[in-house]
Amino acid sequence: MDDLTSLIRQEAYQIGFSAVGVCPAVTPTGLHRFHEWLDAGYAGEMQYLEERREAYSHPSYVLDGAQSIVMLALNYKSEAIPPLAAGQGRVSRYAFGELDYHDWIHARLKQLKRAIAEWVPEAQVRGVVDTAPLLEREFAQQAGLGWFGKNTMLLNKQLGSLFFLAAILIDQPLTYDEPFNASHCGTCTACLDACPTDAFVGAGQLDATRCISYLTIELRDEIPAELRPGMRDWVFGCDVCQDVCPWNNKSPVSAHEAFFPASDRAPLELRSLFSISEEQFRERFRKTPLWRTRRRGVLRNAAIVLGNQPHEDNLPALQLGLTDEEWLVRGASAWALGQHDFPQVPRTLKERLPHEPHDDVQAELKRAIANLPSS
Repeated sequence: MDDLTSLIRQEAYQIGFSAVGVCPAVTPTGLHRFHEWLDAGYAGEMQYLEERREAYSHPSYVLDGAQSIVMLALNYKSEAIPPLAAGQGRVSRYAFGELDYHDWIHARLKQLKRAIAEWVPEAQVRGVVDTAPLLEREFAQQAGLGWFGKNTMLLNKQLGSLFFLAAILIDQPLTYDEPFNASHCGTCTACLDACPTDAFVGAGQLDATRCISYLTIELRDEIPAELRPGMRDWVFGCDVCQDVCPWNNKSPVSAHEAFFPASDRAPLELRSLFSISEEQFRERFRKTPLWRTRRRGVLRNAAIVLGNQPHEDNLPALQLGLTDEEWLVRGASAWALGQHDFPQVPRTLKERLPHEPHDDVQAELKRAIANLPSS
């Protein structure tokens, strides 16, 4: 066991992972917290979590006969982007790079699986990265990789929280690390205090339905009006609670260029997005994390960000958004135009109203018109 564990650990580091921990494949100790979180309705529209509730109860649902889990951390921290100009939006650091991190990590997991197959040909092995019903953070803590911060993120003394988690499940016994049972957050509440949408119910308790990452990525419908101003400049994901964490000030920048900021996403220029077609959007973002939200989601978010940046140069893009084929984009653009107190805005909104076929967008138009001081 010691030899195999050592070989796996050495290979994982050589492949490029930043930290490695090993734990038994058992029912996660924090399963009850997951159930309580689901029961409280904090998962919002992420129905796939509820639908797979039972599968999270044991790793054997991911790999039949699993005995051990190798938890892998991969640092994605990059240098902070410069201050934004008008018309630009923020993308979460994990989505800065040219590639979707799933593709990058899966390629390394396959490499590690091939190595294990050479050492133990009879072993059954499966590699996963945040798509299988596995409570990765729970197992990472059990594997000694860190503790749960007050923002629910896993924190590591060397890496902070800006890292991906992946796992190798294997039907072989390994030598296990000690769980990380300490906490090093102390009395710090920076993450809780900084959240723009008050998404934390308390320390270690996140209401995802108020989290900017959920709103901009997971939510497929309209973003609640009362939460839109709190989105500020975030068009995809959010790093606020991680950016203020002292542990991330101390963590190193990633050694992998794949996660360095791409010139067209860090920051993301928003106005031009309203003039690109579905096919153009696919060509530009298909292999990036932004593809998850599709064009309609990204443009919905972009419209809200432009609404949070009242500027006359935003008007042409939002006027285009007001006639977009997607009602979700039209509604967000109507709200955003309502945040711009310029003489031409009331006329634009009023002219669109009789031509708008969707009831929800009509309601947005009427509210925007009513709220404009100059209307």
